[in-house]
Amino acid sequence: MKIVVLAGGTSTERDVSIVSGTGICTALRQKGHRAILVDIFCGGENVDMQDPFPEAYDIEAAVAYMKSFNEKLDEMKKSRRNFFGPAVLELCQQADIVFLGLHGANGEDGKVQAAFDLMGIPYTGTGYLSSAMAMDKGITKQLFQMNQVPTPRGGTMTRKSRTNDLSVFGLDFPVVVKTCCGGSSIGVYIVDNQKDYEDALDQAFVYENEVVVEECISGTEYTVAVVDGEAYPIVEIVPCEGFYNYENKYKPGATRETCPAPISPELTEKMQKYAVQGYHALGLESYARLDFIMTEDGEMYCLEANTLPGMTPTSLIPQEAKVLGIDYPSLCEELIRVSMKKYEK
Repeated sequence: MKIVVLAGGTSTERDVSIVSGTGICTALRQKGHRAILVDIFCGGENVDMQDPFPEAYDIEAAVAYMKSFNEKLDEMKKSRRNFFGPAVLELCQQADIVFLGLHGANGEDGKVQAAFDLMGIPYTGTGYLSSAMAMDKGITKQLFQMNQVPTPRGGTMTRKSRTNDLSVFGLDFPVVVKTCCGGSSIGVYIVDNQKDYEDALDQAFVYENEVVVEECISGTEYTVAVVDGEAYPIVEIVPCEGFYNYENKYKPGATRETCPAPISPELTEKMQKYAVQGYHALGLESYARLDFIMTEDGEMYCLEANTLPGMTPTSLIPQEAKVLGIDYPSLCEELIRVSMKKYEK
């Protein structure tokens, strides 16, 4: 297949996206596909438009080209009106499918998906509406509550409606403050006093206009991939220090990840059931990863859904797939296969 792997972009997760895109493109090339790596915002001017999907391809050169824009990204955002970089849409229209290796805003929030739907460009992952709903942690929380998916108590506020009075949510310290549409735990704060709470709100509002405030559940974190409506094995996530923040997610050795999770068959089945329930509550298609926290007494809470989860070869979904006997390149092909089902309706 001729495949554009879209990565990079303008979100706070740009660097992670480039790593995901590199892994995906390399894996698809190993499977014999003519995949190319393209930065959705910075464009594909390094691509030979006479032969955009060549048999021989230098992935490292493509990665270096993407990273060359990192220092000037802020200036580019100020001067540009069009989000899609030069030649991006032309390349995507020529591809059999676009593999979305994007993370965060303007990639995972449904905007790109909606544009591609209008242009008839097939892509991996769920559709525009479910992408948008899952990206918004406030809406996700409401839909989980409406569909009996256990989730921490809490609510949202905007800059305009901001209040420093925690009692409006019916909560006591400690609480979690997090951006409504962030990812990779950027803009997430755990606080246990009024001063830190107000500071956390100040910092979270730097990222976005809306934040989530919710009860802090003490327990162990887990994650479950749902692919084509079926739950994969569970991963247990134990940071060596602190909570599962950005540094612990991406610093080698900072977190111990165990798959399958060392929990009872009964708890495994229960969490997988809630993962599928949450998947359907948000109207998701193709694949997603749902994150949980479970207390010592077995009470579990679904925190959020990730519609374009990390896809480096050592990311969480590849770990789950490996337990099922699916290697990383085969997983990339499987995600394409289940994504193509959207276009068979």
